[in-house]
Amino acid sequence: MVKKLLHTRMRVNDLERTVKFYEEALGLQVSRRHTSPRGAQLAFLRTPNSDEEIELCQLPDAPSVSVQPDLVHLAFEVEDLAAYAAQIEKKGYKLSDGPTRTGSGSVIAFIDAPEGYEVELIQRA
Repeated sequence: MVKKLLHTRMRVNDLERTVKFYEEALGLQVSRRHTSPRGAQLAFLRTPNSDEEIELCQLPDAPSVSVQPDLVHLAFEVEDLAAYAAQIEKKGYKLSDGPTRTGSGSVIAFIDAPEGYEVELIQRA
């Protein structure tokens, strides 16, 4: 049986640009980096208050990543969505959708990561 989720891999076109986005826009931290046996450059990102990591992979000579709309997204809880949006705007990032109040009373919004991966932000009711 599976014990727990360890990480999710996302392939990217520009590892450094994507790492910078997750560090600046979301406050994630690189826990480790290495090169895989296939030559892929890997960066693992720690997520606050979670054991799971995000693995970013830049594979040399691979076709360019082009994420289809609404294909996959990561979701993060934020305490105050309005304050978060104001904070990231000072760093040059903007929400791509929202904020929107849901039927449960939570407020959600999205920000687009490089390659078009969506990041959902949730302020719980």
